[in-house]
Amino acid sequence: MIETIKHLDQTIGIIIRSNFHKEGIEFFTPDMFSQQLGYMNRPAGYTIEPHVHNPVERAVVWTQEVLFIKSGKVRVDFFTDGRHYLESRVIITGDVILLAAGGHGFEMLEPTEMIEVKQGPYCGDQDKTRFEPIAANKIKLNG
Repeated sequence: MIETIKHLDQTIGIIIRSNFHKEGIEFFTPDMFSQQLGYMNRPAGYTIEPHVHNPVERAVVWTQEVLFIKSGKVRVDFFTDGRHYLESRVIITGDVILLAAGGHGFEMLEPTEMIEVKQGPYCGDQDKTRFEPIAANKIKLNG
């Protein structure tokens, strides 16, 4: 199952649930996203031709990140670029999430292991602006 979190016409996040299954290949992101997220299901014996990636200069303005939930349970809080709270979702072991725009915060609901993938190089304090989390009594859990 695929869940897309949107605000107006902007994709804030894409969740690929652990039970998603499909034959072939599917990309969930538009070509313009600086982080491309796809799914492949290929049979034994299927081959992908060996290849190298050509040097292509790209300008990355906004960091997009992908989280793989290796184990555990996490509440993800989604915010607009202006730091206004939108909604929350719970992701669990095996889920994958692309954080494409806006802001986000997390609360581990169980001991959790995550793998994070994002563009580099990391720019330290220049990379993010921290702000106050949503109050527990204002959480809107969707999905």
